[in-house]
Amino acid sequence: MSNGAEGLTGSVWRSPAIRALVAASALGFTSFAVTLSALPSYAVAGGAAIGSAGLVTTVFLVVTVLTQAAVPRLVARFGLGPVLGAGLLALGAPSPLYLVDDALGWLCLVSVVRGAGFGVLTVLGSTIAARAVPASRRGEALGVYGLALGLPTLLATPAGVALTLAGHVEVVVAVATAPVLGLLVVPALVRSVPASVTAASGGSSRSAARAAAAPSAVLLVVTLASAGLVTFLPIARPDGSVATLALLAFGVVAALTRWGGGVLADRMGVRVLLVPALLAATTGLLLLGIGLSTDLLVVLGAAVFGAGYGGTQNTTIVVAMARAGDEGTTTASAVWNASFDGGVGLGALLVGVLAAAVGLSWSYAVLAVAVALVVPLAFRVTR
Repeated sequence: MSNGAEGLTGSVWRSPAIRALVAASALGFTSFAVTLSALPSYAVAGGAAIGSAGLVTTVFLVVTVLTQAAVPRLVARFGLGPVLGAGLLALGAPSPLYLVDDALGWLCLVSVVRGAGFGVLTVLGSTIAARAVPASRRGEALGVYGLALGLPTLLATPAGVALTLAGHVEVVVAVATAPVLGLLVVPALVRSVPASVTAASGGSSRSAARAAAAPSAVLLVVTLASAGLVTFLPIARPDGSVATLALLAFGVVAALTRWGGGVLADRMGVRVLLVPALLAATTGLLLLGIGLSTDLLVVLGAAVFGAGYGGTQNTTIVVAMARAGDEGTTTASAVWNASFDGGVGLGALLVGVLAAAVGLSWSYAVLAVAVALVVPLAFRVTR
């Protein structure tokens, strides 16, 4: 059915589908973020070694990526509503089971189910945001969607850690069940989106996956670098206040540029935005590498990298979906999201190995070079 998206004027907030999507997705990403750093701390408190505590996150994201690859086929077979509802339920409903035992194996087992739900939500969220508005407004819709996810994540991640360290893990678990409330908006969401999204019968084509692969590869490199920043900056600056301020600057700027970049992409085109975003990310990493012991440069480098990171997220997904075509939107979303989450999962591991070999300052310099090397690819994919 049509939702009138073709005639949408004014803010994309006028689209009922966008409003319903933001509500469901914000609940889902709050659940993800509140447990992201809290569960490793909870595992350590339960006796897990510090070196293995991150396995909870790794398991969650591995299952997320594997599920993302299957989402287009699931939607084609069962429809948008049932798959999205199942994803929200899988992400939120098992969360109270974390209270059964704090053993690492049990936490990983629960995270397997939740990771599958998160994989569904990430793919379908991007798909609906892109298809619920006219193609000329796609960048803005994806930007609004990104902002709606970024702000809850920015708040929920540190809150989850603080609550867990204070002995209030039951509060974390309660917040993590929030996606179940998203089931209330699924019927309205399905009624609001175009019929082509709910069917998504052409979304599993190999040609769409190939078309989305190149811009998603650009994203992978930048996301890998971001994982190095988020994971190791607090270790490099254990005094706490500087690292906290830098990560806050990174998160806020990234969320705002992902939204603002979407508006600009609709007006100016992605070609004039993607390369500057990559150059900003490169500059931010160089500032971190040069000034890791200087408070101002650490905060400035994190903020500049955040601008490039947010801009790259929005422009690469717009490019991926444009190259895949309307019938390949779900597949393009799956490839892009797998690259994003794969970068997060690989980044901490690879940057850790690199930092052990050459030190963190040089690691950020190497990451800056890696981001700069994908600039030629960015030129090609935006043609």
